[in-house]
Amino acid sequence: MTTSTMKTSIPPSHEHPFAQYVRVLGKGKKGSRSLTEAEAYDAMSMIMAGQVEDVQLGAFLMLLRVKEESPEELLGFVRAVRESITPQQNMAVDLDWSSYAGKRRHLPWYLFSILLLAERGHRVFIHGASGHTIDRVYTEDVLRELGMGVAHSWSDCASQLEQHHFTYFPLASLCPTLHRIIELRNIMGLRSPVHTLSRLLNPCNAPAVIQGIFHPGYRPVHQLAAQALGYEKVDVIKGEAGEIERNPDSECLVQSVRDGELSEEIWQPMFSKRHVKETELDLGQFVAVWQGAKRHEYGEAAVVGTTAIALKLLGEANNQVSATELAQDLWSGRNKSLL
Repeated sequence: MTTSTMKTSIPPSHEHPFAQYVRVLGKGKKGSRSLTEAEAYDAMSMIMAGQVEDVQLGAFLMLLRVKEESPEELLGFVRAVRESITPQQNMAVDLDWSSYAGKRRHLPWYLFSILLLAERGHRVFIHGASGHTIDRVYTEDVLRELGMGVAHSWSDCASQLEQHHFTYFPLASLCPTLHRIIELRNIMGLRSPVHTLSRLLNPCNAPAVIQGIFHPGYRPVHQLAAQALGYEKVDVIKGEAGEIERNPDSECLVQSVRDGELSEEIWQPMFSKRHVKETELDLGQFVAVWQGAKRHEYGEAAVVGTTAIALKLLGEANNQVSATELAQDLWSGRNKSLL
């Protein structure tokens, strides 16, 4: 019988400097605690600098997953990652739109909301990841299917924003280290804190940030972290499948930050009865709805409802009624030849 020895860059007589953070999280029921913001910042800075062993990273991520990230931890993580991202200067962005979940039961109607906002003149920066969870349809893949370019550099982003008023920048290009971690999903069997912190990056410092979070326990955490990060205007919604998409069949709670103040409001269901979920995600049908060749009651309502929330966030409407009316007008007047 042969045994293998795990290789490490740390001599056996020395403790790895990252070990203290694993110990804080994993020292038993009575001894463990959450990281402080400063500790979280230092830990993520080490990860971003490549100063952590793979086995430590795996243990760290799973310990965080078991207890769930605190607002202080999330804040420290985001600040560390943001310091490693250097967007192109003078690249104006109106709205930060994160897209990390993918869709499974409904078509990605939120993309039509982005197109409507772009047609309106709002500059939307989309960042996200794809392929980390099996059997989901991701923004990057759909954009490619629609013949729309995906940015691979900051200069690509700037060009696309000038030309189309929106751009999609994959996490693999935005922050390769975080992309590597998010790709561990199928190896570890669990999501990691990267799914949470990536949504809060706002790498271009857009004045408005919108986020879709499926699990209710995470939504106030995002709201509090966004407040602490000093973001001016933020909306966190219960996104369909975790994407930024309002489900028109359900009540939608929007938890917000406005100039440092927390608030929330409820948008009522747009239908009295729930719709049947798609049996398959047919992108041909998806495009036909934009072109006006087909109607889709649920999908069109999802577009209008999602757009309405974004318009109110962007200051184009003062209340839900006027926001919804404007969103409906934008949908009715869309450029059907765009796709």
